[in-house]
Amino acid sequence: MKRIGVLTLLLCMCVALTACNEEEKAEGHATVGIIQYAEHPALDKTYEGFIDALKDEGFEEGKNLTINRNNAQSDSSTNETIADKLVNDNPDLIYAIATPSAQAVAQKTSEIPIVVNAVTDPETAGIVKSNKEPGGNVTGVSDLTPVAEQISLIKQLLPDVQKVAIMYTNSEDNSKFQADIAAEALKKEGIAFQETTVSDISQIQQVAESLVGQVDAVYIPTDNLLAEGIATVTQVTNEKGIPCIVGEKGMTEGGGLASYAIDYYKLGQLAGKQAAKILRGEAVAADMPIEYLKGDDLELVINQKVADKVKIDVPAALLKDATVLD
Repeated sequence: MKRIGVLTLLLCMCVALTACNEEEKAEGHATVGIIQYAEHPALDKTYEGFIDALKDEGFEEGKNLTINRNNAQSDSSTNETIADKLVNDNPDLIYAIATPSAQAVAQKTSEIPIVVNAVTDPETAGIVKSNKEPGGNVTGVSDLTPVAEQISLIKQLLPDVQKVAIMYTNSEDNSKFQADIAAEALKKEGIAFQETTVSDISQIQQVAESLVGQVDAVYIPTDNLLAEGIATVTQVTNEKGIPCIVGEKGMTEGGGLASYAIDYYKLGQLAGKQAAKILRGEAVAADMPIEYLKGDDLELVINQKVADKVKIDVPAALLKDATVLD
């Protein structure tokens, strides 16, 4: 009899818990797990834009939304551990910021909806079947920058440029994708180039120093590791009069000379709107194409202090349309 009583109690508890979960779902409560690969301003902005867009769409943390935010701090082992935990937690949706984090969670679940951001080419990264028709449980937003226009900036700022280094992290698929585009653009401009790669943050200074006397400028695409270590690069290159043309605004603030930059906060907003549709059951990831910012959302950013340091006179035609950092 005592055993029957215990079993009855356990059954009642299970029913009660199920009822609570169903009531929570009925009230529209959502749980979102977030994995961010590295900590730097651009990626932080994608988080802020995402949260703000969810709030605008009716999902507010502390009311009907629970956020579980995690940052891998550019460590691949930590990234995998976080991905495992998020999948095991089984949230309503996972928001993955940057290619390594997007790849990690996409490889571990085909059931939980995933919205990715700061992934240059999700198709090439292997996380969707195609950017137009993802076909699985992953959709999101691309941070593909106008690489050809950024290369054109080099020519406008340094008319006599002879050779450019394309510097990127060899383990980041998104960076390699952009490096290939940059190489083609430099060929069309008739500018010689060399590809220079790093594999971890401890190599950045040494690799930057190796470029002194070898190139006239450095091009750095959107790259998680180098965004984190941009100050290390520019402390070397700016001192030697070698300007860096970079992939995003945060890198310009960190010592890059110029960029045609995309707005990572707006990228976050796009991703947040996608997530809201999924959470409301209005759409599924498989049918949601990868989204991109429009051309008028691009921003020409020039760091005037760097221009002065490397002794470059920025053409007035560029300055009039630019956001100038003093």
